[in-house]
Amino acid sequence: MVRDGYFYAIAFIAAGLLLGWFTAPAWAIIPFLLAAFFLWFFRDPQRAIPQDPGAVVSPGDGKVTDVSAIQQNGQQQTRISIFLSVFDVHVNRSPISGVVRDVQYQRGKFLDARTPNCAELNEQNIVTVEGDDGQRVVFKQIAGLLARRIVFTPKTGDHLQRGQRVGLIKFGSRVDVIVPGSARTNVKIGDRVQGGASVLAFTQVQGALAAAGNATERSSR
Repeated sequence: MVRDGYFYAIAFIAAGLLLGWFTAPAWAIIPFLLAAFFLWFFRDPQRAIPQDPGAVVSPGDGKVTDVSAIQQNGQQQTRISIFLSVFDVHVNRSPISGVVRDVQYQRGKFLDARTPNCAELNEQNIVTVEGDDGQRVVFKQIAGLLARRIVFTPKTGDHLQRGQRVGLIKFGSRVDVIVPGSARTNVKIGDRVQGGASVLAFTQVQGALAAAGNATERSSR
């Protein structure tokens, strides 16, 4: 459970008790239901983190809404977009193990997170992680129509583990993961994914390791 859930829940429980005391007990039902909702919304379940070489895991729970090739800094990249509804777990996780090289907070609009141009126009946090294999992966925490706060706790220079909790976006949002164009995608539009547990793509290091293993096997014969 994210501690924010307790703050919201305590406030609504207190409001419910006051309403029940000074008015009719029935008026306390709505604040109590809202308290239960916030405890549920800020849930933080344990996840089994894949250990496959080169795996890029999802930063959040939700539905894959886009898998497309893009150009970034003159290089071919693949962008995977995931929409988080108000019913999804909103804790965000690091897609790979590596060092945080850059964190940029970009102010902007609060368009519906399912609109195509929200990745450029909406308020967002852009994080670049350089993997232990040298590959760089960018992931964005993008605010949506209801989201009004993005939380990211690590700092530039921190080392993250794949699937490590790094923050959250409050109340409906989107996360984008941008991987090298050489990466092999492992999801398609419409797939449901879980933060830290679902593999979105494999960087080329997996193929390199497999090739090295085959070469070693051949040489040992």
